[in-house]
Amino acid sequence: MVVLVVLLGVLVVSFFRAQVVRGSSWALQSDSNRLRVLQIPAPRGTVFDRYGRIIADNVPSYSISLFPAPPDSIRSTLDRLQPLLELSPERIETLLEEARVNRRQPLLVTGNADYEAIAAVEERRAEFPGVFLEMRPRRRYLGGAALGHALGYVGEVSAAELESPLFEEYEQGMIVGKEGLERQYEHLLQGGQGIRYVEVDAVGRVVGSFEGQAAAPAVPGDELFLNLDLELMEFIHEIFPEDMRGAVVALNVEDGGVLALYSAPTFDPNDFVGGISRTLWEELNQDPSRPLYNRAAVGRYPPASTWKLATAAIGLELGVVEPDELMPTACYGSYTYQGVTRRCWRADGHGHQNMAGAIGHSCNVWFYQLGLRIGLERLVDEGTRLGFGEECGIDLPRETAGTFPESLDWWQRVFNYRPFENEVMALSIGQGPNDQTPLKMAQFYLALGRDGSAPSPQLIRSFESNPDTDWRLDLEESSLEALRDGLRHVTAPGGTAFLASLEHWDMIGKTGTAQGSPSQERAHAWFAGMAGPWDEDPEIVVVVLVEEGESGSAMAAPIASKAADFHLRRKYGMEVDTIQTLGEHLRTGTPAPWARWN
Repeated sequence: MVVLVVLLGVLVVSFFRAQVVRGSSWALQSDSNRLRVLQIPAPRGTVFDRYGRIIADNVPSYSISLFPAPPDSIRSTLDRLQPLLELSPERIETLLEEARVNRRQPLLVTGNADYEAIAAVEERRAEFPGVFLEMRPRRRYLGGAALGHALGYVGEVSAAELESPLFEEYEQGMIVGKEGLERQYEHLLQGGQGIRYVEVDAVGRVVGSFEGQAAAPAVPGDELFLNLDLELMEFIHEIFPEDMRGAVVALNVEDGGVLALYSAPTFDPNDFVGGISRTLWEELNQDPSRPLYNRAAVGRYPPASTWKLATAAIGLELGVVEPDELMPTACYGSYTYQGVTRRCWRADGHGHQNMAGAIGHSCNVWFYQLGLRIGLERLVDEGTRLGFGEECGIDLPRETAGTFPESLDWWQRVFNYRPFENEVMALSIGQGPNDQTPLKMAQFYLALGRDGSAPSPQLIRSFESNPDTDWRLDLEESSLEALRDGLRHVTAPGGTAFLASLEHWDMIGKTGTAQGSPSQERAHAWFAGMAGPWDEDPEIVVVVLVEEGESGSAMAAPIASKAADFHLRRKYGMEVDTIQTLGEHLRTGTPAPWARWN
């Protein structure tokens, strides 16, 4: 009896410990054996343009993934999935490699399965142990290729990114921004992942619903409101010359907001959603036209005659020239200094010109003499002070600073010689060691269109500029008006871009034709200008660069005018016409009674 009582007592104590004291631990272990914890992807934040139109949002899509398993089991499952999902041998090998690297993480087979594939897998659930389906938010870009370089694209976080501090709280399989705004504002757009459980049997097959049970809902990312104009971007994409390379930047004069940031050729960010195919990725990277290269913010080019306004501004700022002053030597097609002869683009010259006339006719000889008055050292110092060797500070993950000598020692370091004073002639007309991005030239012309100051161009609307860090020209209003008057001569009768003039708007600007590297077959075409209602302040700045476009007046200026006309017509509720510039009126035989011929 004593022995029985002791044994029963031991059993009672053991049962009490197992069921009461450690009951929660055993229940947790049981749940961990039959439940799998899965992350619920959060919808990325919706992106809106300046008028509230959706640029990027999310749509429902299905993904197919595998639970961690031995390599042989994963290969067997992928082989059976191959005909249903049309997996290529290369894709299967890539997935096997990912499974070997991340053995404890679910393997995403496809993040954008169509309805037929989902139905086929659901119908054969017993054949696919370890396979689970889930509905995920799928990124959608409504502007497509028109906004490729501005918005960027998304993709699965890489192993290298997971090791960086920016992604220290991320997990394998999460979708992150890779380029453009998606990358710049990743911390706002990402949102917070949720958690759900799915029940599995002893061999890891999902039992019950593929959807599982949500334990914590996902939190969508923040909404972004941009300065970009979706319809303007689509219009620029439509009118940019086919098979040509280049960039277009449009800024709002009032606040410096980026209305358009376009680079050609471009890419469709929708192709990256759910994982870009290896074939398409190789095509994009091997294409000699470099469609992934953002020419607007990263590409650098000699600014050519568009930089003559900087020389004029520096001359006015230093007090070495007056707007109505004629240079001592008239333009007869060339100018010689220290044994070096530099030519004007017009062989028979322009004669005597004041500043406005020199800008309007793009007279090199006038600017050679102005550059010599300023002097090489002062021109270099002032150009550096104005920031032509610095970035604009746009809210993008990548921007290239301009190339500009910060001092006379630059020639010694780079070319191992002390520069001669005659080198100021090339620098004064935007040639020589001077390469700028279209974005930087747009910021400079923004300052000309305002009060001499220009904030950093921004894509997001909530940005508040700091006047202390703005680009600033120390010029009186009369000097700024003299420079704008010179720009007005460019599109006036007899100017180099007269055919780019518009009916309803005062379109003013400067053309440029730049020869870059020796391998360059044709010159790059530039136009930098601004537009607004007649007799009022400018409202939009537009800079256009067309690589090897040859003529700034014939190639770049019409694009800038059409973009400005499109924006202003819509801003003031006017119908957009297909025939916009004076040149288009003349080519189509459409009457233009508004044109000024003298």
